[in-house]
Amino acid sequence: MQAKRANALSAADLATIIQQLDFGSTLSEQLISQLASSAVALDLRRRRFVYRAGDPADSLYAIVHGTIKLCRIDHDTGREAVIDILSEGSLFGESALYSTAGRRENSAVAYANSRLLRIPSADFQKWMAEDDRLHDYTFRLIGQRLEQAERRLADFALNAIPARLDRLLADFSDRYGVPDRGGVLIDIPLPHREIASIVGSTRESVTVRLNAMRREGTIEFVNRRILVKRPESLVREISLASKVANPA
Repeated sequence: MQAKRANALSAADLATIIQQLDFGSTLSEQLISQLASSAVALDLRRRRFVYRAGDPADSLYAIVHGTIKLCRIDHDTGREAVIDILSEGSLFGESALYSTAGRRENSAVAYANSRLLRIPSADFQKWMAEDDRLHDYTFRLIGQRLEQAERRLADFALNAIPARLDRLLADFSDRYGVPDRGGVLIDIPLPHREIASIVGSTRESVTVRLNAMRREGTIEFVNRRILVKRPESLVREISLASKVANPA
């Protein structure tokens, strides 16, 4: 199926794709068919925008394959703050369900060549009201994203850069890690400037810290990816940093 171009996919192809996605795996065949009739497949090359801040918030997107970066870009300086990096199976653009302004606050960019499904938010809302499984999945997704934002805010307020970096690597090891004989490989490219944007630091500071972790034997660099050789040490460092920041 991946050999077909996005605009050549049939309704049956789209239904098969939706059934394999995380949010569609428990849905009824009827609802999957309805979603497929409304969905549009899109192919995006790396660095192409899915949407920009200020665009109409009228659709949700599911990542069929590839990786999407959510970010906020300062209009005046062009500086970018990375909010998250999402991988295959993820649903995003959920602000279309609750935005009072009806406009995007953030931007979404293809972090790698990607295929997406775009689903109109009006249709998605209607099916959420009709299907408890879709409603519950979306409700949990919004809750998880809110919890993630709250944890990141607390991390910025309470922890120094090394602890933030440790937490990010631990989080990405859990979300994107694949077992490797040398540890856990975070299977997405992570340029130092992207890491710096996520943890609120500079590329130079992140490079210094990562090189120190490599010398310590905690990580290794493998084809623009990070191999976490001792995941347990990250957890231990995070725990120690939390105790220092929040003494009893």
